[in-house]
Amino acid sequence: MRFALLLTATLACSTGKREEPAPMPPTQPPSNSVTYTGPKVIVSTPQGDKEVKVEVVATPPLIQKGLMFRKHLPLDAGMLFLMPSEREWPFWMKNTLIPLDMIWIGSDLRVVGVVENTTPMSEEERTVGKPSLYVLEVNGGWTKQHGVGAGTKVKFVDVPPRP
Repeated sequence: MRFALLLTATLACSTGKREEPAPMPPTQPPSNSVTYTGPKVIVSTPQGDKEVKVEVVATPPLIQKGLMFRKHLPLDAGMLFLMPSEREWPFWMKNTLIPLDMIWIGSDLRVVGVVENTTPMSEEERTVGKPSLYVLEVNGGWTKQHGVGAGTKVKFVDVPPRP
């Protein structure tokens, strides 16, 4: 008798249909974790490799403009200049609104010299007095924070070839 009552109670509470669990919504990465797939410079620092997401410029008009008129440069971002030949390249800060560190890099992908915390809007030519094939500009203070100086190794990832 107990079994019949239990069975009747169970059937009374059941709809007769088996409920399927609600489908899970597709997972999406959080909006602040966008994967960067553009060109990068990997800098070997005493703290380990540091990735700099770069805009690459290689034509004379873009090299001359550089980071002029920018009010902000994201952390660990920069601009990589692909110079036409390896020689001493002076740079200036004309119309550049933010302090930058300039990193001159030789054809062997080693830093040949650094100028730290350049003065915004200055037309004073800055150089390290040594030949380079590339110049990397990053936020002022970046090289000191990461211990980057002459001899530091770099490598390029997805950097297009010189035109």
